[in-house]
Amino acid sequence: MTETKLTRGGKASLIGRFVRAVWGHFVLGLLFAMLGMAFNALTPQIIRVTVDSILGSESANLPAWLLAALGFEDLRAEPYRALWIAAAAVAVSAALRAFCGYGQRVSLAKGSEGFVKGIRDALFGHIQSLPFEWHTAHQTGEMIQRCTSDVEVIRNFVCNQLVEVARTLFLMALYLSIMFSMNVRLSLIVVLFVPVTGLSSWLFYRRIASRFKAADEAEGELTTMVQENLTGVRVVRAFGREMYEIDKFNEKNDGFSSLWIKLGRVLSLFWASGTLLTSAQVFVTIVAGVVEAVNGDLTLGSFLVFVSYSSSLAWPIRSLGRVLAEMSKAGVSIDRVGYILNSEPEGATGQELTPPMMGDIEFKHVTFGYEGCEVLHDVSFTVPAGSTFAILGGTGSGKSTLVHLLDRLYDLGEGQGEISVGGVDIRDIDRAYLRRNIGLVLQEPFLFSRTIAENISAAKPGAGEAEIRRAAGIACVDEAISEFAEGYGTMVGERGVTLSGGQKQRVAIARMLMQGAPIMVFDDSLSAVDAETDAKIRAELAHSLGSATVILISHRITTLMQAQRILVLSDGRVADIGTHEELISRPGIYRDIYEIQMSSDDRLLLEEEAAKNGI
Repeated sequence: MTETKLTRGGKASLIGRFVRAVWGHFVLGLLFAMLGMAFNALTPQIIRVTVDSILGSESANLPAWLLAALGFEDLRAEPYRALWIAAAAVAVSAALRAFCGYGQRVSLAKGSEGFVKGIRDALFGHIQSLPFEWHTAHQTGEMIQRCTSDVEVIRNFVCNQLVEVARTLFLMALYLSIMFSMNVRLSLIVVLFVPVTGLSSWLFYRRIASRFKAADEAEGELTTMVQENLTGVRVVRAFGREMYEIDKFNEKNDGFSSLWIKLGRVLSLFWASGTLLTSAQVFVTIVAGVVEAVNGDLTLGSFLVFVSYSSSLAWPIRSLGRVLAEMSKAGVSIDRVGYILNSEPEGATGQELTPPMMGDIEFKHVTFGYEGCEVLHDVSFTVPAGSTFAILGGTGSGKSTLVHLLDRLYDLGEGQGEISVGGVDIRDIDRAYLRRNIGLVLQEPFLFSRTIAENISAAKPGAGEAEIRRAAGIACVDEAISEFAEGYGTMVGERGVTLSGGQKQRVAIARMLMQGAPIMVFDDSLSAVDAETDAKIRAELAHSLGSATVILISHRITTLMQAQRILVLSDGRVADIGTHEELISRPGIYRDIYEIQMSSDDRLLLEEEAAKNGI
């Protein structure tokens, strides 16, 4: 899927959206940083005055009030006491700098965590609102990588690199202003290195951006592969695919490592050239300073100050290149995170009505497909309120698509027909309200890594034990759960691996029953249980559901045969519809499947069982 890159303004707007909530912490952190740099700049000046005016004979270039407060002339007469005072001043300056450093780190840490928390909250909340179609079009591993690694890159850039830029600019302004006040010629030499470093950084930024993007995409593919392997571990073991998966991972990992090795070469070249530039800056400053001192235009103390300031400026100037390098990486990450946040969520498409959901369900001339491939064609039928309606069809005939459309996981477009409940077009019904009133159990149910009780009560948080056990009893899974050592407190492994396939389906049915929805859909959700358990569950459901409208989807005729109406789909079209007796009385797909699935003895046995259970 093609992704649109954000403009510079779009990126700034996205970052500003999350910075606004914590800007006070960043401002306070920067103020502490500036004060710390001011105290850091004070130490060389103390040394200059000590060397030139106390140990030497130069006049002290200090404000008159400060000279009077220090009793400077008396200090010059007592050099040992003056040295102790100078040392104390350096120590006080260092202590104040340390205090400012502490305040800076605490403030920036609060701002940083608040900033990244805002991004994570926004991402998770927005992902919950994205359409089902969006989720099916994107790989889980890649989305996880965007919400973790990319967010961390953005945090590092905004909370560390941009703050470092602000500190560097202030440091340059402070030090250069002091240096220019002391010696213009020497200061100009230092300034000449700034654009050279800036140009080399810009060239590096232009070269590195595409490489970081390729590395990020490769990391997303690697994460996806690991995620798929871990969630499909039973399949890997069952088919002995360990070596194949290892070889496949090694291939991907080799490609990922190769990209970072190439990046490392470019980064090494950049840092080596940066070291050469900064070393040259310090070297030229020393040579020029010596010339100035020999000519009598610079005192020894001032020379030491210039060397100190020049050395202190070398790393911040060099770090600008590092920031620009991170900017390329951060720009890619901002685009990737921005893509999620700017994806269109499920929105209101109609009047957002909340009508009673006890009426007839009607499909009128529904035609629907995925990415240009038609799945349903002119499908029309009615599910009477309070009835049990069954759907039979081969793989790919569109059975599950009907359910997805009813639950508005996908929306019908203009000219694609209409689905209504009680005469109200579902596009005019509030989406959340609609889904609360449609209970859905899928063929492959998902269970959370929580206790069985928590999984069952997920649709009704706070439900009591008796209510949970009642739902489990209707789903015919209470007895199986009671046999576990921890009972309903048993932890379900990731994706339900603690339970068998049939147990997972029955827990999912119990969870749906807790919802108490007036419309209940079973999408081939009894496929993993035997025929006897299937019959028992359907008998319990028939006695417990009351006036609920039930839609059953299955490949098993015995699951469907007691429904009031049975719809037969073939290639996305309505092939037949009627009762079990009507459908087996005439030639067609339904009778063919019925004859294949049951021998004469089995047929009689199953029909007697169904009659006994009242289903």
